[in-house]
Amino acid sequence: MQDRTYDYETQHAAALRALGPECTVLLKHNGDFPLSAPCRVALYGSGARMTQKGGTGSGDVNSHFFVSIEQGLTEAGFTVTSGEWLDRYDAVHREAKAAFIAGIKEEAARTGQIPFLVGLGRVMAEPDYAIPLNADAETAIYVVSRVSGEGSDRKPQAGDIKLTETEIRDILECSRTYRRFLLVLNVGGVVDLSPVNDVENILLLSQLGVVTGTVLADIVLGRSFPSGKLTATWAAWENYPDFIDFGDRDETRYHEGIYVGYRYFDTAGKKPLYPFGYGLGYTAFALSPAAVSVSGTTVSVSLSAENTGAFPGKETVQVYVSVPVGRLDQPYQTLAAFAKTGLLLPGEEEMLTLSFGMEELAGYDADAGAYILEEGNYIIRVGTDSRNTAACAVVRMDASVTLRSVTHVGGQADFADWKPEQSGAADRLPGDIPTLDVQSSCFDTLVWPEPYRPGERALKKADILSDSDLLHLCMGAFQESSGEPFSVIGGSAFSVAGAAGETFHDAEEIPVLVMADGPAGLRLNQHYVREENGVRPVGDIMPAGFNDYLDTPVEIPADFGEDGSAEILDQYCTAIPIGTALAQSWNPDVCRACGDLVGKEMEMFHVDLWLAPAMNIQRSPLCGRNYEYYSEDPLLSGIIGAAVTEGVQSHPGKGATIKHFCCNNQEFNRYHSNSIVSERALREIYLRGFGICIRRSQPAAIMTSYNLLNGIHTAERKDLITDLLRSEWGYRGVVMTDWTIDSGAQTPDRYRQTLSAPALAAGTELFMPGSEKDYQLLADALDGKSSEFTLDQQQVKLCAARVLDLIYRMKGDTV
Repeated sequence: MQDRTYDYETQHAAALRALGPECTVLLKHNGDFPLSAPCRVALYGSGARMTQKGGTGSGDVNSHFFVSIEQGLTEAGFTVTSGEWLDRYDAVHREAKAAFIAGIKEEAARTGQIPFLVGLGRVMAEPDYAIPLNADAETAIYVVSRVSGEGSDRKPQAGDIKLTETEIRDILECSRTYRRFLLVLNVGGVVDLSPVNDVENILLLSQLGVVTGTVLADIVLGRSFPSGKLTATWAAWENYPDFIDFGDRDETRYHEGIYVGYRYFDTAGKKPLYPFGYGLGYTAFALSPAAVSVSGTTVSVSLSAENTGAFPGKETVQVYVSVPVGRLDQPYQTLAAFAKTGLLLPGEEEMLTLSFGMEELAGYDADAGAYILEEGNYIIRVGTDSRNTAACAVVRMDASVTLRSVTHVGGQADFADWKPEQSGAADRLPGDIPTLDVQSSCFDTLVWPEPYRPGERALKKADILSDSDLLHLCMGAFQESSGEPFSVIGGSAFSVAGAAGETFHDAEEIPVLVMADGPAGLRLNQHYVREENGVRPVGDIMPAGFNDYLDTPVEIPADFGEDGSAEILDQYCTAIPIGTALAQSWNPDVCRACGDLVGKEMEMFHVDLWLAPAMNIQRSPLCGRNYEYYSEDPLLSGIIGAAVTEGVQSHPGKGATIKHFCCNNQEFNRYHSNSIVSERALREIYLRGFGICIRRSQPAAIMTSYNLLNGIHTAERKDLITDLLRSEWGYRGVVMTDWTIDSGAQTPDRYRQTLSAPALAAGTELFMPGSEKDYQLLADALDGKSSEFTLDQQQVKLCAARVLDLIYRMKGDTV
């Protein structure tokens, strides 16, 4: 196999190198950095060599190359003086990993399971070690690294969310010993920094894809400037609310209601280590007094940001609103708008205008089944993080308004949501604060989306297809003999090697849509050959780390074919920053550019649907898949997700698939876990980001989640799929399931997993990746042979027509 770097790889890496610093968050800064030139550096920590570019599972990307932190510093001209320490750490890690894998294999043998399925998402905790920190240098960098992934959650223990005693000891020793010291966090989620929070320079580098090490070197040398902000609250573990239910095998109750993340910390008066929206730069900024105006239902906040420091930088201004308490309790404040400056040189300033519609502040009254704005004073606050805001105006509603009556969705919780003793804003306002009025009559002109109906061409085509073709159109393409085993690892497509799946392709004149995993770039096999009946992957076809659990690694040789001379083709995809890092930029332009990069590679490798972005809420730091998700806040999640989608879909015929709809906030037992959520929390927190993304970008597809919602699988909830998505939101794309595989294993779970017939009856158009068993269940339900499920032919035709409508729109003139 060839090993060459293509021009597009170099170009994409250069683009990510320029964008990456906006995704990094400077948490502490004493002026020692940036350095004026490369120097001798003592480099320590797990992430120095074993730098993580992203998480594990379907979100991993098989990139051609990746720059570690050690490599990035070396290529930038630094002399790493701690080679002996790094070599000794490597040996410790190898020994710990061997013991970890042996433990997984023992557990699999004991429980009668497949080892790599037992190990899915499981991450070895950082090992302890005793290696002297004796490298000679004036500057030291210690890299804490953590990785998590699909199928398993994090733990509040040393080596995961908490630091190990070894890490604490060495970080503090480095801080005392070396004249300049930087603690770097190569992590995808929260780490409890309370034992080392006195360190004076801390950088949340995050996991930035292929150029992670290069970006750090640029930041350390001042070639680029960190300007990211946190998208989740970072606190000491014991300060997170103890009423957040997490990790039960069968049922998880969202007792906290709407008080997620900063909504809880700000309202309860709990001080985090680093608040939502927080982030420093090498420079400092001053904000001018804000001017607030109202036009109709739109509130605009205008102010300038001036760079008052000695280095270039960017500032993110945030607008929060304290909503009056009435029939509904309210958090202290809620993010309403944000804007980021361009790169400002010392002394430069930029005028910003941040706008939002008052209707976006509406609360959901579950008793009335309506979104409402209550009479009273809405306090407008401006700042640079959620704990650093100041009131600048009051917008007064003269009367309460019912914005929209809607259908109840999601079922009911069996508990009452937690409420603070005193909700809303109780602080005293400045005497000179301006008050502006919004008339309730202004909301009479609001226009809501029309329900979605497929185009006539798709409806007519569905009307003439056979029942068999209609049912096949409503599920992924499959071959019973070979499709299912690869479906487990997300590679059940035939047209593109390593793609996750594709649509039915035996119906006459109906093109195929090929789907590839995300959300940190396309996940495909690196090498393949093209044969008469499709493509065949070459080399290691398993996700990273899976072969560790197998006695014989799974690899497909390159020397097959009659003469052993098959041409080996390459598919080198670029790993972009993880979802959390993208959102930390607080910059839709950065996120749109990364989506555009993915769209370009979709064109190159003939992928039609990218199974991303992932838009679930970071409800708890324990969720193993948080690194794929954007934020604890739905507004930020929706705006960032829409920007990524717009970047992808700027390429004609290429589409994004937002996921996992909805309440996929726990990986443990994800196929059978029941998320029990109140309708208010569901609509205001867990659904809102999806709605924002749909309104702004109309993604081509939506993927449902594995879990149940209040006792029914999300893909089987007609109220979610048909009533909410189609009728209330006017969504025009296709709804597909996550990859549902019947393993045949007997489990002790209370709930079954998602099934094809009730999903299709609910309006979910694509059951993925598809199998003969799934097809037979559909056929039996349609023919009246099922004792449990029934399908109406008109519903089947409607679902097939929606799939056809998307195919026709994406393929354009080619069909």
